Amino acid sequence: MKKILIFNWKMNPPSLAEAKRLLTNNLQPTTNNKNVEIIICPPFIYLSELSPLVNRKSLIKLGAQNCFWEKVGAYTGEISPIMLKNSGVEYVIIGHSERRKYLNETDQMINKKVLAALKAGLKVVLCIGENLSIRKRGKKAVENFIKSQLKKNLNSLSKVKGQKSKVVVAYEPIWAIGSKHPDTPEDALEMIKYIKQLLITHYSLLNTKVLYGGSVDSKNIENFLKYKEIDGVLVGSSSVKIKEVKEIINLAINK
Repeated sequence: MKKILIFNWKMNPPSLAEAKRLLTNNLQPTTNNKNVEIIICPPFIYLSELSPLVNRKSLIKLGAQNCFWEKVGAYTGEISPIMLKNSGVEYVIIGHSERRKYLNETDQMINKKVLAALKAGLKVVLCIGENLSIRKRGKKAVENFIKSQLKKNLNSLSKVKGQKSKVVVAYEPIWAIGSKHPDTPEDALEMIKYIKQLLITHYSLLNTKVLYGGSVDSKNIENFLKYKEIDGVLVGSSSVKIKEVKEIINLAINK
């Protein structure tokens, strides 16, 4: 089964020239491979410029790091799902922990974004995950938190006709992001199995891809991808390190 590799560039790099160089250097080895699907998520400002380069390579998709929940209107500084779609974007990350933390995004806001993005025809990468205090309370506390988070973020999903299959979930334990201390592959596997069961039972999502994210790099990616239930990874800080990205892609291709 094809693994998904999502590279979230976050607020990097500082110029379009560097963004083009990063894209060209990182993704060259993937043009003839069928084992992986690669999604790059650069800042909004680069999407239109990178779209023609990405779309010439069928194995590489373009993603955005966020969107708003309205199509048009007086929402200064926001980007609508329709704008993304018209810029050649196929995927959009919604609910990343950094937006929840620094921009105070609530589960209700995230739910509106999920529904709007799906209605626009985008594929949604919904980020969920617990913080350290919840983790320390044990497995049951983590499961209850994840169940509640999914319930809030996927509320009214059934009303989005024909688009439910476009949901991808990224399990990112908050305490692991940027910490250089990822979750153990075994614990991540158990949580991903649990998430998949919730998606089947409560949302009739039978084949939803569930990824792992949180300090993924070339040193540990194989430990996660060796499990068939882990459908791929969401890579953060390593996404803008050319040697790292090449190694991550090559390891995934040869898995």
